[in-house]
Amino acid sequence: MNDINQPSTFRLTIVCLIGNVMEWYDFAVYGYFAAIIGHLFFPSDNAAISLIASFGAFAAGFLVRPLGGILFGRIGDLVGRQRAMLLSVMAMAIPTVMMGLLPTYESIGIWAPILLVLLRLIQGLSVGGEYTSSLIFMVEQAPPNRRAFNAVWGAWGASAGILLGSGVGYLMNAILPTEQLHEWGWRIPFILGGCVAFFGFILRRGLHSEEKISRSKSPTRDVLTIHRKEVLQVILLNIGFSAGFYTLFVYTVSFLQEVAKFSSEKALRNNSIAMALLLIVMPIAAKFADKHGRKTILGIGFTLLAVTAIPLFHVMGQGIRWVTIACQFGLALPLGIISGAMAATNVELMPRDVRCTGLAFSYNIAVGIFGGITPLIVTWLTDYLQKPSAPGYWVAACATISALTLFFWVKETRYTKL
Repeated sequence: MNDINQPSTFRLTIVCLIGNVMEWYDFAVYGYFAAIIGHLFFPSDNAAISLIASFGAFAAGFLVRPLGGILFGRIGDLVGRQRAMLLSVMAMAIPTVMMGLLPTYESIGIWAPILLVLLRLIQGLSVGGEYTSSLIFMVEQAPPNRRAFNAVWGAWGASAGILLGSGVGYLMNAILPTEQLHEWGWRIPFILGGCVAFFGFILRRGLHSEEKISRSKSPTRDVLTIHRKEVLQVILLNIGFSAGFYTLFVYTVSFLQEVAKFSSEKALRNNSIAMALLLIVMPIAAKFADKHGRKTILGIGFTLLAVTAIPLFHVMGQGIRWVTIACQFGLALPLGIISGAMAATNVELMPRDVRCTGLAFSYNIAVGIFGGITPLIVTWLTDYLQKPSAPGYWVAACATISALTLFFWVKETRYTKL
């Protein structure tokens, strides 16, 4: 890519990054207020049941992500990547604002949880097409020797959006009394996030770049027939990261409160610090992935995650302040390493003519199932086993599956022609 195109490439990266920050903040902020939402929308005498129901609604947004992936992926392949990104950011902004204005169970009864789940489903459709479209957009604009570094900023933006949600959750817990937080304070992050997402729409509307339109007349059919191997590879590679990420950065906020007996303020603060480490590691890992290959970096990350998850969660459950944050760092490190190489690998594995549809579908199957239901599974697992190490079993098992897929089935993709 010549020097004339470099400023354009930089601008495209920045716009996609900012869009991902906004969209993922909107999607993830729910997880940081799951305990309050469970109490207000799924009331029960048993706090664990309310929390499980709340995470069930959280999971619903993930479970429709494959459908959103097919919908927006088809738009991306047949109409263009930019059009898919514009539509998806609007489909996130509107339900997020509505969620912040939604009456609770006390006001409208059973309609409150029904409407909440419907709004989460719309959010899930949106994010199902958003993330992968932006990754493909950035990788296809990148020089061959910088694909991982370009792609990582899409993942970085998504993680930064989740960090922003965690930070806002911490701020709301720090400045508002518990009573006010439960009455109205929890609504503020949703309303602000939805409004800010409209800004993302304005930014993306100004993008102008060469679009790669598919030569396939039916990308969805081709994905499900001709390219099933690539679809399965992407699914299996992503389940380890999905389970680890949503255990550490969504469920662990509740874990620290319920098991380690941290205050919500301290739990969110720890979560924000661990997420900051992840953001530092990601671009460094991406640089190494461009230099030494995707498989080497991914192999290190998956192995570390599989080996350390169980003992680190066991220690975290003891509730020792500085030891706990060290354990969270220990889990954030391999997740950052994986994320640095995974974004480019996902794009490189999928053939051009079905790239948007195929990657959106397969990635969202992995994240929708193994990411979306992870908080629900580990909440139940911890309650059932009554062991603080319980979440580690789930993370270690999923990381092992991804590691085996990487070592025995996936070839190095660094030199793949796009």
